[in-house]
Amino acid sequence: MSSVVIELLQKRLEFYKAASAVQEELAIKEILQETALYALWRADFFDVAAFQGGTSLRILHRLQRFSEDLDFILQTPDTAFKWEKYLPKVFTALEEFGLRSKLLDRSRMDQTVRKAVLKDDSISNQLKLSFDSGGHARTISIKLEIDVHPPSGSSFEYRYLDFPLDFEVCQQDLPSNFALKIHALLCRPYLKGRDWYDFNWYVKERIRPNLLHLQSALRQYGPWAGQRVEVDASWLSGVLTEKISAIDWRAAARDVERFLNSAERKSLSLWSERFFRAKVQQLADSMRSP
Repeated sequence: MSSVVIELLQKRLEFYKAASAVQEELAIKEILQETALYALWRADFFDVAAFQGGTSLRILHRLQRFSEDLDFILQTPDTAFKWEKYLPKVFTALEEFGLRSKLLDRSRMDQTVRKAVLKDDSISNQLKLSFDSGGHARTISIKLEIDVHPPSGSSFEYRYLDFPLDFEVCQQDLPSNFALKIHALLCRPYLKGRDWYDFNWYVKERIRPNLLHLQSALRQYGPWAGQRVEVDASWLSGVLTEKISAIDWRAAARDVERFLNSAERKSLSLWSERFFRAKVQQLADSMRSP
């Protein structure tokens, strides 16, 4: 790896001001995520796909929590999609930054979400770490997942990023992304506190969910699959309130706390049925206002 590239990555790591080994590892993972996005752009991936999910909120919209995976949807459904078309070009672009990564296509063609895994044990060896791992290389793993048959009704936007170099990303717009986040917290078969952290962020940002996109997603997968559910502010408020009443909020907070800084973790003490009922009411009021 050239000294110029090392300096570029080192400056990026120093920007995070990590206060613990966990935070430093999350920062390294995010640097790898951003470099992978650049590599995907180099492979023309964003001609057909859009960035979405929690990591997109973190990288594109300054969400105050770290995230683990890179999630995408196709702009147009295509059940013939294969990661293998893009991975060789991604590998070449990563090599230019001195990253000796492994890219594994874990897709099954009978699944609508196609998966790949990026594994790298070279980036941490190139950097001066504040919290040394005892000379052992840290293997960073990032899942790449793409929905090849996404629900209809999404909208897309384009954003420019400048790390590691200037490039362009197609993203799902925030109302559509919010719709799929609501779908996840209503239909995911297990508790994920990060869903509720993101939900709170959307409400604070006064984002209104794309209800047509949410309706399409609900009819496609989950308890309402195949039903003629009509989604409006009243329906959404009712099902969210019912969901909130059944959640173990301590467990939800534990799921998300390691992804937050100390100031953000303090706010988790507020998490309760009462707190999120107030958030649902805030969302309902904003959806009904002109």
